[in-house]
Amino acid sequence: MSHDLNLGGLIDPAGDPDAVAFIDLAGAVPGAAGTSHTRGEIDGLANAVARGLTGRGLARGDAVALLAENSVEFLAAYMGIMRAGMIAVPINYRQPARTVAHIISDSETRLILADPGRRDLCPDGVPVIDIADSGADGFGGLLDPGPFEIVAPEPEETAMILYTSGSTGMPKGVMLSHEGQHFALSRWAGDAAELARHRMLVAAPQYHMNALFISKLALTFGASVVLLPRFDVEAYIRAIPAHGVSWLTSVPTMLALVVREKALLEATDLSTVERVSMGSAPLTEALFDEVQSWFPDAMVSNLYGTTEHGPSAFGPHPDGLSRPKLSLGCAAPGMELRLVGGPDENTGVLEARSVSNLTGYKNLPEKTAEVMQDGWYHTKDVMRRDANGFYFIIGREDDMFVCNGENVFPGDVERLLETHPAIDQASVVPLEDPVRGHAPVAFIVRASGASLEEAEVQAHARAEGPAYQFPRRVIFLDALPLAGTNKIDRAALIERAKALS
Repeated sequence: MSHDLNLGGLIDPAGDPDAVAFIDLAGAVPGAAGTSHTRGEIDGLANAVARGLTGRGLARGDAVALLAENSVEFLAAYMGIMRAGMIAVPINYRQPARTVAHIISDSETRLILADPGRRDLCPDGVPVIDIADSGADGFGGLLDPGPFEIVAPEPEETAMILYTSGSTGMPKGVMLSHEGQHFALSRWAGDAAELARHRMLVAAPQYHMNALFISKLALTFGASVVLLPRFDVEAYIRAIPAHGVSWLTSVPTMLALVVREKALLEATDLSTVERVSMGSAPLTEALFDEVQSWFPDAMVSNLYGTTEHGPSAFGPHPDGLSRPKLSLGCAAPGMELRLVGGPDENTGVLEARSVSNLTGYKNLPEKTAEVMQDGWYHTKDVMRRDANGFYFIIGREDDMFVCNGENVFPGDVERLLETHPAIDQASVVPLEDPVRGHAPVAFIVRASGASLEEAEVQAHARAEGPAYQFPRRVIFLDALPLAGTNKIDRAALIERAKALS
């Protein structure tokens, strides 16, 4: 059946069409009921999008962009685009208009589905439909209700293009196939019954692999999702008891903000939470422990994934050994993993070979060749593997800098600094130094009510780690800046560090 091959056909027609799939909290005050959508409603909406796009003359292989906050309409449109054999292009709307224009041009987008808050980002020359407008001139006018024969894709046919954050230069378009993303989802098939009973909370943006994959995971295996239009700390916490959330999903920086709201957490019934998953960014032991303390009966896990590969590299230990704290897991079945460029086979940059890998960067064959060799994807994530086969992330190859002839990984320094009880969050970036090459600069968020000075931070770093890692400058912030993917905006911090010189 084509629905088994096409990434837009994740809703099994043999399943219960009346089961609640999503509770959309767009427009709802924190703790409110939101709007429930069944699997059947979402399936019908996706078909109506596919019929509407085809009726407008768009053809298989055409790109359709999504430029909007999280919503059920966003997800249904994403699925409908792919059902019609077209290419979905979810776009990070927190980028400048010139960057969005580059993505629209580079992806050869034929139509943009945008919400009112993002309309000003849309470049001239490409038709735009208001995804929040249910009238004839908006999304409602695009919809053509009725059955649709889902297109059966060819092997490696592109399902979607996700654009990387573009820390240097313009973002690169990561082309991902129907086949590869189905494989990534199939990795969870053994947990189908466990997944089906959960209610997940999703607040990361759906233009990012994290939330997008979780939404598809829920549709595939019958879980239900409480969907926030954007991350808001109060709304996130209040949604837990209001909807009986059993599984929290997040980027670590989101939960770092959650655990700072101690008064609200203490006043909230968190007892329904059984699982907490953090992924898409490095996780420190201090944050792990803090999260675990607020959800003592929950299984807290560190998940790993990249835009180019997805969250399919790691799984449980084959002999059932418990996963150590901060471990990403062991090599998953059907995956080929290796660590390269390190002192031995158990330390180095992770490379993965799998059908879930990107098929290439859009219009960038040379960049593709840099990260893909003989089917191996070079992730740039430096890891170590312990004697039991569990993997742990050390840092990013790109983030590493040299101080006094020694390699410094910011993540190592951040994990060390966050062991200080007066430090809630730390982010470390390099500052050029004429003597040392580079010097670590630490941006610190103090724990609530804590008194902490630069000398104390430096003394802690010297006492607990090697001398070359200690931060030569310490800057205190009320909050660390976040990029559009809810990760710490390291580029902004690097610019701020440069201003110190």
